[in-house]
Amino acid sequence: MARYIVTGSYTAAAMKGLLAKPSDREAATSALVTAAGGKLLSYYVTTGDNDFLMVTETDNLQNMLAALIVAGASGAVSGLKTVQAFSSAEFLAAQKRAGEIAMKYASPA
Repeated sequence: MARYIVTGSYTAAAMKGLLAKPSDREAATSALVTAAGGKLLSYYVTTGDNDFLMVTETDNLQNMLAALIVAGASGAVSGLKTVQAFSSAEFLAAQKRAGEIAMKYASPA
């Protein structure tokens, strides 16, 4: 399964909601990711440019994108960014594969 790191921020409306009615955002996020066929591996509230960071796992990126659309459409989050994460073993395999195909590439320089 592929892993994705998703970051984003809460909107002012969401912050008002959190103030009025505190809630476990990890549980809510996990339910959304699970409904999309994925798994929430970790969820963190962060400081700096983003308010949260989560690591998800899925075998279907379209379903994960659907979950992000739902979150974005709720008006509670903004600035969602998603990047795929690779394990050290996956990166090592990519390096080996690059070595196998490198001789087939002709540089323009």
